[in-house]
Amino acid sequence: MSVVALKKPEITSPIHTILAVPTMHCAGCMGKVERAFGKVEGVHSARTNLTARTVEVIHEPSVEMPALVAALAATGFEAQVREPEAEPVSAVKPLLAPLGVAAFACMNVMLMSVSVWSGADGTMRSLFHWVSALIGVPAIVYAGRPFFASALKVLRHGKTNMDVPISIGVTIATGLSFYETLTGGAEAWFDGVLMLLMFLLAGRVLDAMMRDRARSGVDALLRQAATGAMVIEADGATRWIDAKSLRPGMLMRVAAGERLAADGEVLRGNTRFDQSLLTGESEPVKAGPGALVHAGTLNADVPVDVRVTATGHDTALSEIARLMEVAGQSRSKYVRIADRASRLYAPAVHTLAAVTFAGWMLAGAGVYHSLVIAIAVLIITCPCALGLAVPVAQVVAAGALMKRGVLVKDGSALERMAEIDRLLLDKTGTLTLGRPVPDEVALGALSGAEASVALALASHSRHPLSQALVQALGAKGVRAAELEDVREEAGQGVNGHWNGMAVGLGRPASAQGMATALRIEGEPVRVIAFADRLRPDAEAALAQLAAMKVEASILSGDSVSAVGTIARITGLTAQAAASPAEKQEAIERQQHAGRNVMMAGDGLNDGPALAAANASIAPGTASDVGRQAADMVFTGESLLAIPRAIRVSRATMRVVRQNFVLAIGYNMLAVPLAIAGFVTPLVAAIAMSTSSLIVVANSLRLAGEAR
Repeated sequence: MSVVALKKPEITSPIHTILAVPTMHCAGCMGKVERAFGKVEGVHSARTNLTARTVEVIHEPSVEMPALVAALAATGFEAQVREPEAEPVSAVKPLLAPLGVAAFACMNVMLMSVSVWSGADGTMRSLFHWVSALIGVPAIVYAGRPFFASALKVLRHGKTNMDVPISIGVTIATGLSFYETLTGGAEAWFDGVLMLLMFLLAGRVLDAMMRDRARSGVDALLRQAATGAMVIEADGATRWIDAKSLRPGMLMRVAAGERLAADGEVLRGNTRFDQSLLTGESEPVKAGPGALVHAGTLNADVPVDVRVTATGHDTALSEIARLMEVAGQSRSKYVRIADRASRLYAPAVHTLAAVTFAGWMLAGAGVYHSLVIAIAVLIITCPCALGLAVPVAQVVAAGALMKRGVLVKDGSALERMAEIDRLLLDKTGTLTLGRPVPDEVALGALSGAEASVALALASHSRHPLSQALVQALGAKGVRAAELEDVREEAGQGVNGHWNGMAVGLGRPASAQGMATALRIEGEPVRVIAFADRLRPDAEAALAQLAAMKVEASILSGDSVSAVGTIARITGLTAQAAASPAEKQEAIERQQHAGRNVMMAGDGLNDGPALAAANASIAPGTASDVGRQAADMVFTGESLLAIPRAIRVSRATMRVVRQNFVLAIGYNMLAVPLAIAGFVTPLVAAIAMSTSSLIVVANSLRLAGEAR
């Protein structure tokens, strides 16, 4: 994502319009899209998102949608209003068929060329050229469509891009090859043209694969709110209405185990709300009359009546979504370099080819020979190796990390993560496992009969503490007792009878923190405390981070006491009770101080921070929004995934820099040879392909870096 400041007239209430730009596929396109709005009166700024292929335009209410669409159309880009509910369009699928056709045709035409290279002459050579033409021309027309269409759109508006010289070179080389075939010439370069298209499409597919992995987390965030609510009418009747129809002032009846569809104020009832997705606090929070509650939070205990105070875009969930949109990662260094290079590439290549053609014409070489040399220059300067330098390294590194349980969703994150020198860790679910674990001492104090009763009672409840107790006792080989009259009461726990005695498992009267109480008639009450434990290898991971000169600290929405305990154990500094906006502000302060910040978090409250950080990672147990907003997701329990991701990212960027040196070195050597006339279009295509293969081979060394 990137921001380009445009005209800023005085307005009071700007409008945010998001347009889908499906044909935007590179850094150069991003710059053109953003600059397209510079001449539109009333537009404040334009912000592109290459991953989502959208542009957000902030403008005055007087600026109408047709004006925005027309501004993009003038630069060769189609646009339409983004539909949030629509499935994201794959960037890879439209390229797979052209790539397959180019590869298949290239292999078959190369078979024909082998015979020509082996010395076939006369009628046989002409036959092989005609077969190559019959296979190659339709394949070139089909496989070259992504480049031809892009070039035509910009040329219609008097502009250019990187696809223009590619299209010119492909078209002229194909035309000359067909001319050679018609006239019985010695050479035809259908194989070279197909090889060129195959490598260009391969590079674009690899890049698109990484972008398809990076999905937007905003829609997943908004899905955390309920789709509707039971509303109490003025006459006391109740009816279910969808969330879009809710209005401030309406009275919702929220059942136990139900999520809120809108923000509101508790009017009647006392319950507890699980706010972990919003605040990161693992323990449910009490809420009685007058308490403010938010959309997406879960009513944990008993039904309550809630008066709606905010709906739709005004809820806390929508505010977090807005923060995530605003905080999208800025354009990375190598993409900025590519943006500037893309503005110079097309005119530079056109000029170089034209000068070459004119020079050879002045030297008396003739139109045909001069044109062949100019085509060789166009082909040999094709940025295939440069285009593959980054995406191939990213794909290999992503594959290596995936084998070790780290999913890379956005390839550009490898670049940003390589520069990390500051790590902010959420507590619940990130530093810790994010689930309650019963105290081993308390479990050990239970007799065999008590443990059996506790397991039987817990197995009848879906409460997180009950589930944790079932898992812990089951792992110890405890067998559940046979109970009668088992029933669960919301907010009270599970009760029943065992051997004629009343038994129950529920909230203790006086215990602090997470705990449950086992009651057996005639026996003392057994209180079982629960805690959220540190992830395995946490100390080793923090030591590796320190050795890599990455400073770590805790940034959590949990209470001061809960965070303080973990901070003392790990020796990290900490900020507790931080809201989503405060987490984002903390990251921005570090960035303004010149630090490259990585955020590791798992909840909705971490969404804006994950988006605002230079790079981000979330555990596989994170909320949908945490996983969607993060650049990487680690699936195992070990915290060693974080230093491993940083180590591989740094190795990846070393390889990328090496790839750039190899690609640039190839051009410095090959271009003068092409200008001097020592390179035919076929040799140019082979040289270009060889440079691409060298870059790919160098990138494959990353396969072992994640060990």
